[in-house]
Amino acid sequence: MGRTSDARNKILGAAATLIEQRGYSPLGVAEICSTAGVPKGSFYYFFESKQALALTVIDEHWAAQRRQWVEVLSSGHDPLRRLRDLFETTEEVQRAGQQKVGLVAGCLFGNLALELSNQNEEIRSRLQGIFEAQIDLIEEVVMEAKAQGQAGALVDARDAARSIVAQIEGRALLAKLLNDPAQLEALWRNCLDLLQVPTQARPATD
Repeated sequence: MGRTSDARNKILGAAATLIEQRGYSPLGVAEICSTAGVPKGSFYYFFESKQALALTVIDEHWAAQRRQWVEVLSSGHDPLRRLRDLFETTEEVQRAGQQKVGLVAGCLFGNLALELSNQNEEIRSRLQGIFEAQIDLIEEVVMEAKAQGQAGALVDARDAARSIVAQIEGRALLAKLLNDPAQLEALWRNCLDLLQVPTQARPATD
């Protein structure tokens, strides 16, 4: 059982790395198995197709990211600080990836959405669900900020949360394009503007 689980994890790890670096479409099962160091037959023991593997990669990546987001967004800090912490965590993830392989990978979900939304309905639907879940998490924090007077009373919490997720994705795309994680630094000040936080009420930036 241990060896079986190990082989599956190797395939998932190889697939996640290759998809992150090169995208989904160019990859073949043989390359994934070669990178994983497992026989090609092992692939079909665990996954019925490359799409099934990609969906598993997406689900496991989201499970890990969701735990991180929930931890950050449910901390004891005030709502605006929690959003800032989320942005900083996102930037740190991109910096760590760049230090590891020399390139900013961007967001796995955003990359796949750009590549496959018009080609693969099942993957598109799965990604849509993930983005909606991200919006849900951020909307709760925005509503708290409004209730505490930290955000403008007229701010639409759902629309603001959707815009924040869109900015995270857009900035991650720029960071990948320019190989520059610092592109994510603008998220904080853009969020303050989006939430209509008065200048005198804005938290310190250190």
